[in-house]
Amino acid sequence: MSGQLLFALRRVLLTIPVLFVMSIVVFLMIRLVPGDPVRTMLGFRATEENVIELRRQLGLDQSLFVQYTDWAGALLRGDLGTDIVSHAPLAELLAQRLPVTLELAGLSMLLAVIVGVPLGVLAANGSRWVKRLTEGFVVFGISIPDFWLGIMLVLVFAGTLAILPPSGYVPFAVDPLENLRYMILPVLTLAVGEAAYILRTTRSSVASVLGRPFVTFLRAKGIKTNRIVLGHALRNAGPTIVTVIGIQVGVLLGGAIIIETLFALPGVGRLVVTAINQRNYPTVQVGVLAIATIFIVISLVTDLIVARLDSRIGDGAAT
Repeated sequence: MSGQLLFALRRVLLTIPVLFVMSIVVFLMIRLVPGDPVRTMLGFRATEENVIELRRQLGLDQSLFVQYTDWAGALLRGDLGTDIVSHAPLAELLAQRLPVTLELAGLSMLLAVIVGVPLGVLAANGSRWVKRLTEGFVVFGISIPDFWLGIMLVLVFAGTLAILPPSGYVPFAVDPLENLRYMILPVLTLAVGEAAYILRTTRSSVASVLGRPFVTFLRAKGIKTNRIVLGHALRNAGPTIVTVIGIQVGVLLGGAIIIETLFALPGVGRLVVTAINQRNYPTVQVGVLAIATIFIVISLVTDLIVARLDSRIGDGAAT
């Protein structure tokens, strides 16, 4: 078995215990939040008999161990449960909400990569003015909170200029152009910070490679700078850049929860926030678990891509 294949197999198997531990954390997390979900659902006029009966129906009168094994067993059978407020199947709710979150995260990361990588390469090998401008963008992007930037963008583009909608969502299948109009401001809000991180990583990685002896040798041979940067420096810096992009996807998914609430996007993040306010624990558990699972899968794919780009990782796994 080759080193690359062995590394991929080990990495996939490692995902299983990570998912197991994560499910326990998600299960316990919602139960540590103060408040009684049954009394929240029934209201202050509920009798003690009503509370006891609903708690029994929801299985909350069982021990935590029994509750967890019942929940995990149902998940393994493909049963995500039911929303205890709307009584809708959680599988249907996720199927409706997940595409919105994935569209927001995917477009934001795509824009961040399109902006961050080229600017990072320019900053590593550009003039002093280019370096100053990109440094200013990095400081701005990393320092500004997403929610503040989102509010400013709404005030300017939806309030003052009135050229973009302040909030709402139109499905891509219904009207693609209108969908993109509604997504511009949320995507910009999330992408600015991510682009700054990717720019900084690309700049430092490419600059580090450009300082190595083999680059000096290539310059001495008369090879053009653009060819050295694009053909050698960027390729050698690739694993580091891909790793940071994979990590930033997790940060971006966390930020999407705030942005979906700010721009009234009907995604998983907004569903979880609403469910937390209602103490709707089955929806919170499944929503958080879905977002965490996406991040774990993306981390797995990132590691496999990095191993593909850097053969030393696969060789190390084989020893």
